[in-house]
This record gives sequence, C-alpha cells and structure tokens, in this order.
Amino acid sequence: MTENAPVQTTRTLYRSRTDRMLGGVCGGIAQWLGWSPLKVRILYLILGALPVFAGIPIYVVLWLLVPQEPRRVSAA
Repeated sequence: MTENAPVQTTRTLYRSRTDRMLGGVCGGIAQWLGWSPLKVRILYLILGALPVFAGIPIYVVLWLLVPQEPRRVSAA
C-alpha cells in the first residue's frame, strides 16, 4: 500500500520587480507571505519605530542578499 505524502512546495524569497518602492524588499516579503504589500510596509514602519528593531540596516542587508525576482518570459 502506498501512502500519499503531502506535496511540499518551497517558496523562494525574491525582491519584487512590480511591488517596489525602493529595492522591492517589502513587496517580495509580501509575495512570499501571501500578504498585501501595504500591510508589510505598515508593519515594517511600526517595527522600525521600535528602538530594538534596526529597520534601515536590516532593509539594506536584505536588499543586498535577497535575489531579485526572475524575469517572466512572455509568450508572444
């Protein structure tokens, strides 16, 4: 008897090409989580106001380390 194993989908975090204001980091996180980019940006601003959250350095590190979303090839 064969067991049906659940299909495991892996989602890769990319910087967004379409939902971007600066580097596409928040837009990419929103796509990765399945959230609205606006919600991610608001949450990031709220967290950034806390003294324990180094918002700008974290954003810059993510901008440098997270790859940009691959270009989609359109069928013409």
